[in-house]
Amino acid sequence: MPDTLLSLARSWRAEDSPVSPTADILAWVRERNANTAVEIRKIPLERCAPWFYDAVEGCIRNENRSFFTVTGLRGPDFAQPVILQPEIGYLGILCREFDGVAHFLMQAKIEPGNVNCVQISPTIQATKSNFTQKHGGKKPPYLDYFLNASRYEIVVDQIQSEQSSRFYKKRNRNILLRVEEDVPVLPSHRWMTLGQIKRLMREDNLVNMDTRTVLSCIPFSKARLGEGDKAELQALFSDQPLFRSLFVGGEENALPAVYQYVNNVKMFTEGGARLVPLDSLEDWETRDGELVCKRPYPFKVVFCDIAIEGREVRRWTQPLFEAMGVATFGLLCVEDGGLLKFVVRATPEVGCFDVLELGPTVQREAVERAPREDAVTRFFWDRLNTGQGVVFDHLLSEEGGRFYHEQNRNVLLRVDKPQLPALPEGYFLLDLRTLNELVQVNNTMNIQLRNLLSLLEA
Repeated sequence: MPDTLLSLARSWRAEDSPVSPTADILAWVRERNANTAVEIRKIPLERCAPWFYDAVEGCIRNENRSFFTVTGLRGPDFAQPVILQPEIGYLGILCREFDGVAHFLMQAKIEPGNVNCVQISPTIQATKSNFTQKHGGKKPPYLDYFLNASRYEIVVDQIQSEQSSRFYKKRNRNILLRVEEDVPVLPSHRWMTLGQIKRLMREDNLVNMDTRTVLSCIPFSKARLGEGDKAELQALFSDQPLFRSLFVGGEENALPAVYQYVNNVKMFTEGGARLVPLDSLEDWETRDGELVCKRPYPFKVVFCDIAIEGREVRRWTQPLFEAMGVATFGLLCVEDGGLLKFVVRATPEVGCFDVLELGPTVQREAVERAPREDAVTRFFWDRLNTGQGVVFDHLLSEEGGRFYHEQNRNVLLRVDKPQLPALPEGYFLLDLRTLNELVQVNNTMNIQLRNLLSLLEA
């Protein structure tokens, strides 16, 4: 693993590659957008067969009981539809070295809810229903590598959460494999360095959410580097606090305080959410063929007739959750003692697998049910509104397989530590190495925080 992590670090700094030049990648995406037939139309549920409302079970499902259902979820202060999809899918990336630099086999994939059709996606991105062919279509390409992962070097294999404001206890398997053999490259795939992918993250809605979450799990903190390796990395990383934070680290151990707070919340939280029939949600109604809330809410449920050329199944129908505006996910960063540290918050969400996970500094829906206003959030918005310390500010898409045209504002803000207000209960200032170690633990950091950390040095 140490040699692999060093290769991955070199890959981070390789912003172009003779294997697949960045200009060629952008041209390839444009070409696939231009030449792939896509037709997506909203339709009412009554025309969305084989999907229908099952009055006995109180949910929207398809006739063969596969993929997912849309059911109701009720908690102490909310009631809403939620996606129930208990199966675990693959988000998998193959990695191979070319001239000592790791490259990732990435896919130009169109999901039905994508705002701009083609996005840079993992090698394989498939639900269990997909790769067991319950839809009657073809197996996803490259599946056998992940079914036989033990034959290769496993760099990442984590079961991580999805968006817990829309899914109920949904998780996917984030897996990164290093292979040494020649891998056939389909027209839908290209080899890219980590630096190229991070460069493409600065293009709005180009690198999809699933790519970002897998890359956030790379265990750089596990690297055991010799003096020569450290010298090479110091030369590669112009941002020395980033290098020191990730590859060297400090002596501080903030984890006991984090676990003590998080475990107390998990232990003593009562009256959690429960699944209920959709027709018991008093504030929700069917209007113009869509399932909508009678008052402002972050999303609605729509139904679509979808045709995409080149998919395992070319035509199908399904429900999608459509966001009512653009959410903002923001992360405050400070330099402290030569290390980069980030303000994170223990964030409960309605569908969270285990009550709460660590999330970003700010996680605000376009329509917020109960806006959190404290000194930290006010400081974040003041800085963002004046543009002070902004190092990343781009629109990036959420999961296009279940969400319709959902793009959110992802922001990284770097500030001086003395300017940071005192952190209220539930906030923590954690160094990058600690966060990289935490992401190796299943269901500890939510997908919004993982995605933001993947954008560092983009």
